Amino acid sequence: MRALITGVTGFVGSYLADYLLAQGRYELWGLSRAPGRLPPRFHGRIAELSADLNDRQATQAALRVARPDLIFHLAGQPFVPESFRDPAATLQINILGALHLFQAILELQCPARILVIGSYEEYGKISPSDLPIDEHCPLRPTNPYGVSKAAQGLLALQYHLSHGIDTVRVRPFNHIGPGQSIRFVAAAFAQQIARIEHGLQPPVVQVGNLSARRDLTDVRDTVRAYALLAEHGQSGAVYNVGSGQAVMMQELLDQLLALSSVAVEVRP
Repeated sequence: MRALITGVTGFVGSYLADYLLAQGRYELWGLSRAPGRLPPRFHGRIAELSADLNDRQATQAALRVARPDLIFHLAGQPFVPESFRDPAATLQINILGALHLFQAILELQCPARILVIGSYEEYGKISPSDLPIDEHCPLRPTNPYGVSKAAQGLLALQYHLSHGIDTVRVRPFNHIGPGQSIRFVAAAFAQQIARIEHGLQPPVVQVGNLSARRDLTDVRDTVRAYALLAEHGQSGAVYNVGSGQAVMMQELLDQLLALSSVAVEVRP
């Protein structure tokens, strides 16, 4: 099976590529915005393509070369604070990028299934009566990133209903693991502790709200869920992906500090 991963060089994309390669039944293609960005471990194992998904013609040209049976659409702007700093760019890449993929599938008459990766941020403002959150929970996004992912998901549903594109929508909750950007909380905690251990900063960890609770999943489990949904998900449907358990940020930090070899002060 020919599979294409958009955003293959990103945190989740690289883990997904590792997982699919280990299955031994995929001819894997990776799409990134600029050429030459594949990690060395993928050289000779993944066919690399470069295209800006904001460019409709470039997107179509990439799909014409790859001719995928399956597309994992991971590319986009993934960071909530960045969406407040530049909401226009977030909306453009996350919505138009998906739109250009759907248009290319139609124009090339490509029968590919496309897994469209959204976010739990689509749910936004949650009331106690909404818990536990399921796929029927109303969407009330509270940031431009959540809006962009909700719109992306609606486009995927619309093109499924109006043109028969084989779309499967996914709303993952928080996933963490080695190599994640320090813009995200678990990686930020871990980096600060590692820097303290190496004498690169004073023994103080700066933290935000430690009473917040998040659903956390290892990224390696998340990408396995994506592969299973690509194989077994119902066309047109939407699925939450997460652990189903809320973890307090204080507990996460305590677990990391327990692994540390130095005394650390926690400072809000």
